[in-house]
Amino acid sequence: MNTNGKNNKKSVLHHLLSTILLVAAGNFLYALTVKLFLLPAGLATGGTTGIALAVRHLSGLSVSLFILIFNILMLLLGYLCLGKQFALTTILSTFLYPLALSLFDWLPADLTLTKDLLLCTVFSGLGIGLSLSIVIRAGASTGGMDIPPLILNKYFKFPVSMGLYLFDVLILLAQAFFHAPEEILYGILLVLIYTVVVDKMLFIGASKIEVKIISEQSDDIREEILQQLDRGVTMLSGEGGYLHFSTQIIMTVVSGRELPKVEKLARSIDPECFMVITRVNEVSGRGFSLKKEYK
Repeated sequence: MNTNGKNNKKSVLHHLLSTILLVAAGNFLYALTVKLFLLPAGLATGGTTGIALAVRHLSGLSVSLFILIFNILMLLLGYLCLGKQFALTTILSTFLYPLALSLFDWLPADLTLTKDLLLCTVFSGLGIGLSLSIVIRAGASTGGMDIPPLILNKYFKFPVSMGLYLFDVLILLAQAFFHAPEEILYGILLVLIYTVVVDKMLFIGASKIEVKIISEQSDDIREEILQQLDRGVTMLSGEGGYLHFSTQIIMTVVSGRELPKVEKLARSIDPECFMVITRVNEVSGRGFSLKKEYK
């Protein structure tokens, strides 16, 4: 029991440290992207940073200081409306992002990698999307303007994704008063880019391929998949739609590299087997998110 307890403590500590490092990396990358591409180009953007840019234009208040104040207010709102657990996953980003922005203020003001507006838009979108993905995949929240859509969803069942888009559009429109129309269009492009990047990055390494095989030699194919590929197999009962004959459907989930092996193996046993191949976004359980167990 003591050994298991120590192992569990080590596992929890390792998970906590890795989460902190990933959240820190994501927030520092976000701040660096803003410093190198977004601010020098004067781009309009959504989220807390977009509000901070609007406030700086109107009052001259530091972007990092406003973000710190705003994030703390949102953190308190999230704690009151969404609970303690949510607040714990948000507290790191609440302070790390404005801290990172303040640190990067020490970089030379003329430090720019490009002055091309389109390049700044694209790389701002890529950097922000990647940094948000790192934080989200670490199981944490970026805080700030992520919180109001979650509150709307909890109390009014308003879709979170729609809430995020709506607030981003409103923030961009607020910046339209002191940005040229072309700059707002670039801002919309920026939001679209980091939205797509986040959507794609969240499934990198998690997506797998589901294979269903219908064959008169299903038992032989099942045995070969188990023995040669060491992959789990589920047998499903089916019925032919035309002749109404009973059949067994082999279902297995494999990686992209294992797919050709499954196809070759199945065709070698039954060249006329019927196969359905589908990409799935995420798989969890034994052999994937959990270690295999052999009985």
